[in-house]
Amino acid sequence: MAITVRLDVMLAKRKMKSKELATLIGISEQNLSLLKSGKVRGVRFETLAAICAALECQPGDLLEYSADTIEG
Repeated sequence: MAITVRLDVMLAKRKMKSKELATLIGISEQNLSLLKSGKVRGVRFETLAAICAALECQPGDLLEYSADTIEG
């Protein structure tokens, strides 16, 4: 996948557990886990905005693009 989710890195930097973030933003721990692992096909901007607000970061802190990892 060309987009890597770096949510686990931001959680570690903020010393926050996934469970705490899921509660703060109002999604299930299972859905947050799927997002963290990159096993989702998309994310709502509303959810992304809530994560950024809770972690005090920018979307670019959570998502990374790598041109050389495009599958096809």
